[in-house]
Amino acid sequence: MTRRRQNLLRTIVITSAVVCVTTSTENVYMQEPDSFVPVTDAMLENPADEDWLTWRRTTDSWGYSPLDQIDRQNVGDLRLVWTRGLATGRQEGTPLVYDGVLYMPQSNDVIEAIDAVTGDLKWSYRRDLPEDVYDMVGGNARTNRNVAIYDRLIVNTTDDDFAIGLDATTGEIVWETQIFDYQVNPAGHSAGPIIADGKMISGRSCRPQGGPETCVIIAHDARTGQEVWRRSTVALPGEPGDETWGGVPYERRIHVGSWMPASYDPELRLIYQGTSVTSPAPKFMLGGVDNTHLYHNSTLALDVDTGEIRWYYQHLNDHWDLDHPFERILVDTAVAPDPSEVSWINPRLQPGEVRKVVTGIPGKTGVVYTLDRETGEFLWATPTVTQNVISGIDGATGAVSVNSEVVFTQPGQQVFTCPTWNGGKDWEAGAYSPLTNTMYMPLRNTCARMMATTEFDRTRANDPNESRADIYAIAYRHQIAPGTDNVGTVRAISAETGQTEWLYEQRAATMSLVTTGGGLLFGGDVNGRFRAFDQETGEVLWEINLGSPVSGFPISFGVDGRQYVAVGTGAGGTASHFMGLTPELRPSSGNNLFVFALPD
Repeated sequence: MTRRRQNLLRTIVITSAVVCVTTSTENVYMQEPDSFVPVTDAMLENPADEDWLTWRRTTDSWGYSPLDQIDRQNVGDLRLVWTRGLATGRQEGTPLVYDGVLYMPQSNDVIEAIDAVTGDLKWSYRRDLPEDVYDMVGGNARTNRNVAIYDRLIVNTTDDDFAIGLDATTGEIVWETQIFDYQVNPAGHSAGPIIADGKMISGRSCRPQGGPETCVIIAHDARTGQEVWRRSTVALPGEPGDETWGGVPYERRIHVGSWMPASYDPELRLIYQGTSVTSPAPKFMLGGVDNTHLYHNSTLALDVDTGEIRWYYQHLNDHWDLDHPFERILVDTAVAPDPSEVSWINPRLQPGEVRKVVTGIPGKTGVVYTLDRETGEFLWATPTVTQNVISGIDGATGAVSVNSEVVFTQPGQQVFTCPTWNGGKDWEAGAYSPLTNTMYMPLRNTCARMMATTEFDRTRANDPNESRADIYAIAYRHQIAPGTDNVGTVRAISAETGQTEWLYEQRAATMSLVTTGGGLLFGGDVNGRFRAFDQETGEVLWEINLGSPVSGFPISFGVDGRQYVAVGTGAGGTASHFMGLTPELRPSSGNNLFVFALPD
């Protein structure tokens, strides 16, 4: 690379306005740049067994490491190798690991590069954010769930609405591109990007005050930061789907966010991105309850080159803030749903036929959906937790019917819904194992008394299970679902049949999971317990108390032939909401990263 080209890459790219942004990089120990092997698309598609190169390790969102040094027989010998404190604030991060270096995203736009074997700091990037940024973009933006790696760069979106590329060996800014002026069109970024065909793909939570312009999925050239395309997640006036808004003006089509990372199929060249609820949520306030308001609560299959919507599937016409932006698991599998366990099945399906599917639990309803990922054809779906918002799904068309008894039709109306907005499932990720062809999902048994309102009695005594969401025009009182005292479950679900292979239940809410080639499933809970399960049976084989909610996404990686398991802890976000349902559980709230391995 020429010096002229290097200088060009270091030029700040501004796509909408010229602004002044200050950043801070603390260089502690840097890799030799000449020793760094650039990360390619081929490496992302088929990473080395020891590396963890994207949010769920691979762009199919399996959350699976093939490493098998730690297995069912020896997992009981796991020991803590090192731990490190993390930045204050919400901690829901996913480490990346490449060539022995761990890259850890943290709250308030902090990214650290850490020696994966020793825990020693190599460099730290701390963005110097404007004082008013969180007043504009909202507190959820403090969450930094993941970053991406490509070429010689760590790439991410920032709380002040930039995309950035950092030198992976030094933490220095190589390029910076403004996405929005956060003071004019504030948009939250609660999750980072993935890389698809050299493009940095990122979505946003698009707060209502940002306007519909902020409800977009954006592709940037990952090497240069140049914007490639933008795709609106709301149907635009004059475009297909415009009629689904019932005449609601464009400026009121807000809050259809894409606030979790996408999945990507490089063979089909399709990006799979989920979306969230509208603002307000009750549709009688937004043109009428019968309108579908595309493309909220949908799976969008986007052309990687253009951002064109190749197909979509709407999971729910959502009146209750039951978002559907979560991980889409991409699997090639025989499809033979068991009618005795699966509620809704496409009658045209030939049982046992091998299909390319997008599956998993994409939304808070806790319903498993399996779709053909080439066409979007509905194949099967079934609930996993108590839910009363979906009354049925037409197997032939995939059309979802909602329960009219819990649909808001007027202000002040109260309904009892299951799940609550904390979700039967939320952003905490499930995992898939090719060893068992099974999905493992962290689920919660929750319901809520809800009321359609923008008013709330602030004189009421403080109750941890009562809240309001002005942007959704709903007040909530949360509770554990009737018939159980256990909030948390882990459910193992066959990707082929939809059968529940095993179910683990406990009092504390469960958090994100990861599977390994050793036949293990690792995951934690809000009470600080981190466990290893047997993938086949659900038996708990190892457990440790980490003291604080296990809020980070666990991973497994290797360095020099030794396998490690890493996970972060911290407070905030949904962990605090779930703890309100189990007040006898009192973990601490420290933000830390823990790394485990077998004894030398």
